[in-house]
Amino acid sequence: MAAERTLVLIKPDGIQRGILGEIIARFERKGLKIAAMKMLQMDGKFAKEHYAHLVGKPFYPDLEKFVTEHPIVALVVEGKEAVEVVRLIVGPTNATKAPAGTIRGDFSNSTSRNVIHASDSKETAEKEVKRFFSEKEIFKYSFRNEYYRYAADE
Repeated sequence: MAAERTLVLIKPDGIQRGILGEIIARFERKGLKIAAMKMLQMDGKFAKEHYAHLVGKPFYPDLEKFVTEHPIVALVVEGKEAVEVVRLIVGPTNATKAPAGTIRGDFSNSTSRNVIHASDSKETAEKEVKRFFSEKEIFKYSFRNEYYRYAADE
């Protein structure tokens, strides 16, 4: 199985609300691998780089303040079709539209305070993973029960 990587950020509201473990557990229960994880504090420059596509929007100053005031947790999540699978687990950006059972559907009712960020495409994931992690920080390991996670032809 060729594993795909994606970036997940648990935003300050997820950490402040004490739901970090519940969020990570959802990816693990799905059979995805946590290949890297770290807590960090974004500064304004880093926020502008990560959210470059939003800098000109009227809501950007509040977004930057929100993501730089408190720590975040960054993860590299790996598995079959990881980008798509993670996006389904996370739910739509506008949490008022997120179905129950998704992270945003269960833990948020906001568009900007929506607990989590997930890369929206394979191309974005590749860039975002490199922005937050060096290759030395990403662990390559196999699950002992890999046989039960995927069929040999997947």
